[in-house]
Amino acid sequence: MSETVERHEFGAEVGRLLDLVVHALYSDREIFLRELVANAADAVDRRRFEALTGGVPGVPEGSAVRVVPDKAARTLTVTDPGIGMSKADMAENLGTIARSGTRAFTQSLADAKPGDRPSLIGQFGVGFYSAFMVAERVEVTSRKAGSDETWTWSSEGRGDYTLARAERAEPGTDIVLHVKADAEEFLEPIRLRTIIRKWADHITVPITIAEDGKDEPANEGTALWRKPKSEISAESYTEFYRHLGHNFDEPWATLHWHAEGTVEFTALLFIPGMKPFQVVEGERESRVRLHVRRMFITDEAALLPPWLRFVQGVVDTEDLPLNVSREMLQATPVLARIRKAVTNRVLSDLKTRAKEAEEYAKFWENFGPVLKEGIYEDTEHRKDLAGLLRFRSSAVEGWTSLADYVSRMKEGQEAIYVLSGDSAEALAKSPQLEGFRARGVEVLLLSDSIDAFWPERLGSFEEKPIRSVTQGSADLSKIAGGDAAQGEAADLSKLLPLLKDALKEDVSEVRATDRLVDSAVVLAAPEFGPDLHMQRLLQRAGRDFGSLNPVLEINPRHPLVRSLAAKAEAGDVAEAAGLLLDLARVQDGDTPRDPAAFARRVAEALATSLG
Repeated sequence: MSETVERHEFGAEVGRLLDLVVHALYSDREIFLRELVANAADAVDRRRFEALTGGVPGVPEGSAVRVVPDKAARTLTVTDPGIGMSKADMAENLGTIARSGTRAFTQSLADAKPGDRPSLIGQFGVGFYSAFMVAERVEVTSRKAGSDETWTWSSEGRGDYTLARAERAEPGTDIVLHVKADAEEFLEPIRLRTIIRKWADHITVPITIAEDGKDEPANEGTALWRKPKSEISAESYTEFYRHLGHNFDEPWATLHWHAEGTVEFTALLFIPGMKPFQVVEGERESRVRLHVRRMFITDEAALLPPWLRFVQGVVDTEDLPLNVSREMLQATPVLARIRKAVTNRVLSDLKTRAKEAEEYAKFWENFGPVLKEGIYEDTEHRKDLAGLLRFRSSAVEGWTSLADYVSRMKEGQEAIYVLSGDSAEALAKSPQLEGFRARGVEVLLLSDSIDAFWPERLGSFEEKPIRSVTQGSADLSKIAGGDAAQGEAADLSKLLPLLKDALKEDVSEVRATDRLVDSAVVLAAPEFGPDLHMQRLLQRAGRDFGSLNPVLEINPRHPLVRSLAAKAEAGDVAEAAGLLLDLARVQDGDTPRDPAAFARRVAEALATSLG
């Protein structure tokens, strides 16, 4: 082997992915061309931007992405004059797929039905790897703008690839697909033109197809957002949305408008109809594309706040110079005004659509957790966002809003009650709800990870404080519906001090409560400080909250508590105290302090009761 040729192994997961792509997606083969053309256009846009800021040579006049079929050689070449790739770029971008969630993708692809596979590709971003659906070998020759080195990446998609020095006169990339015998349809210019018109007609970079010795235009290259809405069909909007975000679903909402006044711009934005892969866990920056006079500038202008990062689209303005730098973007007041206007428009549209409960529920199930982040971090829009929130409830089916909750509040009820945890289904069965449910008091069930943080920031809604049912001592006696407690209450004057002394290392207080019906005990948080769910999160993070130990609340009417109160005269309740605390922890979805000791106590109690 020549010294300039290096052989590298794909990671095990990438090898499995390539195998699935090659053998499981034949019905969706045409997607490969859209992926390659879109990548080429992005490379051209990147070079244009870098050239505007003086970093690299500009794109030659009249340049285009060229698609060249060669039936005799059975090759299909996609050539672009874009930013190009260095050797390191090739190893990172073509030799790995770390950013695409390989393990999750391969499992989903293996499990999916054939009809579901196109959406999986769009969701996980297979991109370049889709070329192996039609090619038995792929060669990528690239020279990065600003560099004299050229390298060729080559692979047959069977677990390894090579990197070798090469020659290319100008910066850019050539991708050569050695087409499989059963994929020769993709060497026909008319077939290629149909695919490009379907998937890439709105790419503003010219795309040509070589035919009979000439490069024939293959895309219209129209900036769709510049057209009047009356001239754009729903199908055209959908095609552009799919091209823009490499999606396969229908947009849930399309927002298209032209703003005039102190700043002038045109915006075409989409709210997706399905949740993209890692929408919450991935990067938190908005990727709406900024164009100046139709030319792409950057998708890093943060045109929307992080809590609207699921919105995709284009904003095009005449009020910025073409050679605007990233530093200028951070400082210019023009962009600040655009950001404010675009954010307010999206919020206004969401408010309107929220009136259609069934349709809005689809949006909320996809992006509700992301929207809640705005309550936590955005003081300016907190009030508007509060009206858009939806929740599961202990009292009604489906989703409900804070406004609807307030309209159903009981006479004498002063607060909006919430309960946070990991699962709405588990929360609905929590003993924390017993007293509230018995009095007909509704509790909102919060099960998203962000729910541990935002309620404190919002504080109240329509002058009603938001209060965790686990935090402090809820005074239910003021609420119309009477006392839900049943049975005679035990005298706990002697039992409570004994329990407190036995559990002094584990609880901050032991007290009687009227918010239990069927359970003997329940945990509560101190009135000031984090609620129980937040305390558990802090524990998982290794944080010690010391004095914030929970409160153990005792139901004085429960048979178990009445029996313990009767035996309090003897003074030996240490064993029972530990069992009560562990019962309360288990009921709250937590684990006993000592699972083995807990199991032993339960076994002993059963043996005694059955003896």
